[in-house]
Amino acid sequence: MTTINKDQVTYFIADLHLAEDRPEITACFLSFLKNEAVNAEALYILGDLFEVWFGDDYDTELNRSVASDLKALNDAGIPVFYIHGNRDFILGKRYAAMSGMTLLPEKYVIELYGERILLMHGDTLCTADIDYQKFRKKSRTWWWLGFMTNLPLLIRKKIAQNYRKKSKQAQQGKSLDIMDVTLSEVVQDLEHFDCQLMIHGHTHRPAIHQLNANNQPATRIVLGDWYEQGAWLKVSDNNKELLNATFE
Repeated sequence: MTTINKDQVTYFIADLHLAEDRPEITACFLSFLKNEAVNAEALYILGDLFEVWFGDDYDTELNRSVASDLKALNDAGIPVFYIHGNRDFILGKRYAAMSGMTLLPEKYVIELYGERILLMHGDTLCTADIDYQKFRKKSRTWWWLGFMTNLPLLIRKKIAQNYRKKSKQAQQGKSLDIMDVTLSEVVQDLEHFDCQLMIHGHTHRPAIHQLNANNQPATRIVLGDWYEQGAWLKVSDNNKELLNATFE
């Protein structure tokens, strides 16, 4: 568990889905790093930083640029922590080191400004999406990851692109409720980790929800995606704000 004691601010982001054909998102993100995150005491990226991740050997100008600016932030004394998303779950130690990021487990508790906070990407909460959960369970096994990461890059790209195509087709036939969180799963995780605050992304439905867990009031904060605007959560010792920035 990470403990942060400075009385300043901490930022949380998720679901940027950075890609070469969306330069406005990358520009907004790099601006956020240089103008917002640089003034914080820590940055937590809760998954899906990239639209797709073929492996740490996938060397592009975009990947190098993002790594360089994240490393600069870390070198300036602002630690960057990363939890994998469903799009970039094979992002590995090589790219993390290149970016100065610390990789965290898929569910992680931090102590921040006197609160225990449970962090995750959020896809594990969507238990009504049975097909996705089956794929997720298989794709996180050591043998599947080992097999995939040892395939030639070109084959990995084809497999990933084919999966994304099938996934988009499958989503068109699913209701919004199926792709949202299951409340009982949220409560179960909060109680298991003895937390009253959860922060996650994945659903692209930014909001601050009130609920009950551990027989007392609890809060679930959902981070916004970056498809139409920049989006982040700013947490201080007395406030929590979901903020946005328009693309230039």
